[in-house]
Parts: sequence; structure tokens; C-alpha cells
Amino acid sequence: MFPMNRAALAVALLTLAGCASPPAGPPKAGGVTVPDAWSQAAPAGSAALAQWWRGFGDPLLVQLVDDAQKANTDLGIARANLRQARALREQAAAGLWPSLGVSVSAQRSRAAGASASGNLFNAGFDASWEPDIFGATAHGVAGNEAQAQASAATLASTEVSVAAEVAVSYLQLRGTQARAAFARENLAAQEQTLQIAQWREQAGLGSSLETSQARSAVEQTRAQLLVLDASALQTQHALAVLSGRPPAALATQFQAAAPWPQPPRGLALAIPAAVLRQRPDVLAAEWQWHAAAERVAQADAQMLPAAQLRASLAWSGVTLGSVGSLAAARSLVASIGQTLFDHGARSAQRDAQRAALDAASESYRASVLAALRDVEDALSALGASRERLVALDAAEQATRDAALLANHRYESGLIDFQTVLDTQRTLLNVQDSVASARTDVATNHVRLYKALGGGWNPAAGTGESSL
Repeated sequence: MFPMNRAALAVALLTLAGCASPPAGPPKAGGVTVPDAWSQAAPAGSAALAQWWRGFGDPLLVQLVDDAQKANTDLGIARANLRQARALREQAAAGLWPSLGVSVSAQRSRAAGASASGNLFNAGFDASWEPDIFGATAHGVAGNEAQAQASAATLASTEVSVAAEVAVSYLQLRGTQARAAFARENLAAQEQTLQIAQWREQAGLGSSLETSQARSAVEQTRAQLLVLDASALQTQHALAVLSGRPPAALATQFQAAAPWPQPPRGLALAIPAAVLRQRPDVLAAEWQWHAAAERVAQADAQMLPAAQLRASLAWSGVTLGSVGSLAAARSLVASIGQTLFDHGARSAQRDAQRAALDAASESYRASVLAALRDVEDALSALGASRERLVALDAAEQATRDAALLANHRYESGLIDFQTVLDTQRTLLNVQDSVASARTDVATNHVRLYKALGGGWNPAAGTGESSL
């Protein structure tokens, strides 16, 4: 009869343990239909994604991104969160093993009416272990492991974001400096035109109206130049903070003029599914799902009975030297318990974990959709900004020729002064647009690299994706 009881008990335990198994894995790509190819054409060529900023050929940009990867405060927080997640994983794993304690005590007492005191010394060991029959602790360990992997992926995602933010800020700073250079060039031309207008007024060939209009154009350009210089200084401060420095720390690095950073000619665009595998934010969302699934299984297992084993050894003596001279008192206790009624607390906990799993599933799906959209948006923006730059380059050359011709004709008295002002104003606007368009082309390259998951090394350890 006893063997049959043991067999029935084993079957029952296995059946109950099956109730605590984690849910099935997340749907492929979060239930989203992943296209076979991107709808927009990609630039031809190839470029490495892990350290894409080196492809711009700008040593200062490389230095700033590398410094930010070491000293950025957001990355410091993400690294600390990863260390915490790993420590919690080790703490949970310790629950799988027995614990051992030691105790030593000394007691001195005297009974009422007695003339002498008595001593009692005790020493002993205590051991306890909760067998993980239904896997509650194991699922907790697996959940903490998944959370640690999610933290590692979040760190990688932060690295991607920081690198992109530094590069975009740097390119915008260079673009603002280029716009300021165009403004200074036009300011010099407008000041020369003002001088001519003053000479013509003094010679009786022009009016004070022309002089006033020329002076107005000069002051407007000078005011715009002040705004551009202030914007460049603010972006410089942002770059310093991103790289872990005080705001004014980069003042000397940007004093000298620098050539325009040239983005790489192209990159090998992976298929959508491959992009999802290399984006750390998608991996982080997937690991968050795994962590939530393990917590659901843990909550299921905690609904089942819990077992515990306790053992102890104890020695006593009336003197310190006599402790251990007598046989030790030994005890071994095995127990199993089950909560019969808790007002639905454990059921509510299980329902809460299942709701958290549903939220993690939706978050995972949202991250997949966002990744696909980021790449499509970056591709379309890059293509449009390139075409815009080509058109604006042609417009700048034509407007520059028109401004030069208008100045010559005005000096000869063949056209009125308003035409000169109009051509100069148009030239400044077109050149400003050219600088902005070049900035857009470069920053859209950066956004495409970020959308593709560039800026970290996928082989450096956030685990494999099941996409």
C-alpha cells in the first residue's frame, strides 16, 4: 500500500507542478506581420552600425561620442540598474539552496533564596531548506534573470540613444555655425551696399530712403546673427553635458572653424526582421515579457503547498570547557503547509501578474511597430532631404549670380535700390536653407543608424532574441 501511495503522491505533485509552468513564448514579432523589405530605397553602399559615428570622418565627433559613452549620466544610471538587477538575480538564486546558521549563548542565573549562581553555555548549528517542489523559487530566479537581461538591453538602448543625441547635437551645432557664416558673409555685402547708398546720397544720386533701407537690412542681419550665435552656444552647452562635462567645458574645442562633417555614402540595409533582432529596445521589451511570464508561473506555484526541512545540533555545558563533552541534541523536522483562506490575496496577486503579462505583451508589440516605423520614417526623411539639398544648391548658385549682377547694375544706376535689397535678402534666405538642408541630410543619416539599431554591439551580451 505504501509504494502505491508514494506513486500516487508523485503523480499528484507532477500534475500540480505542471499547473505552475510559464506561459508559451511571445508571438513572433509581437503578433505583427513583419514585411519582407522596406518600402523606401536605402542609400547604396555599406557602413558599420556598431560605431557608425566614425564614418563621418570628424575626430571631434568621435571624441564626443566616445566620451559620452563613458561619462553620460543616463548611461551611469542604466549601468547601476543593471548591477542591481544582477544582484537581485543572485539573491533569488540563493533561495534554491539550504541555509546554515550558528548560535552561541551564555546564561548566568540564581534561583530565589539560593546563595550561589549557576552558569549555562550553549552552542549549536541550525539548517533549513524549502524544497522548490512546484518551481516557485525557480520561476522567481528565471524572472530575475530575464529582468537582468532586460536591464542589459536597456543599457544598450541607452547607448544607442546617447550616441545619436550627441551626433545630432554636434551636427546641428555645425549647421548653426554654417548658417552664421552665411549671415556674416551677407552682412559684409550689405554693409558694402550701405556704404554705396551713403555715397550716392552724398553725391545727390540717391535718396535718404535708400540709405535707411540699406541700414535696416544690415541691422536685421546683425540681429539674426546674434540669435544664431546664441543658439550655437546653447547647443555647445548641451553637448558638454551629454559627454559628462560642465556646460562651458567645450568652449575651446569650437573656437576654430571646422569642415562640414560628411556622412558616409551609404549603408547595407538589413531586412526588417534582422533590424528587429539588432534593436536593443525590442530585445528589452521581449525580456520584459519573459520576466512577466515567469512571475505568472511563480504566482501559480505559490498557490500550491509549501514544504520545509529543518535540522539542528546543540551542545550545552555548565562551563565553557564542558560544551561539547556530552552528546549533542539533534532534531530533524519536515513540514508541509497550505494556506486555506486568505481573503483572495494570492488569487489577486496571480491576477495582477497575468495583467502585467498582458501589458508586457502589448509593450513588446508596440516596440516592434515603433521600430518598423522608425526605419521607414528615417528612410523617407533622408531621401527627401537629399533631393531638397540638390534643389537648394542650384538655387543658391542662381541667387548668388543674381545678387552680384544686381549690385553691378545698381552701381551703374540701371536698377532701383529695392531690387538690390530683394536679391540680397533672397540670397541670405537661400543660403540659410542650404545650411539647414545639409544639417537635415546629416542628422537624418544619424536617425537612420539609430532606427536600424546602430550604436552598440549585438554580440556583447543581452541574450538571443526569439524573433
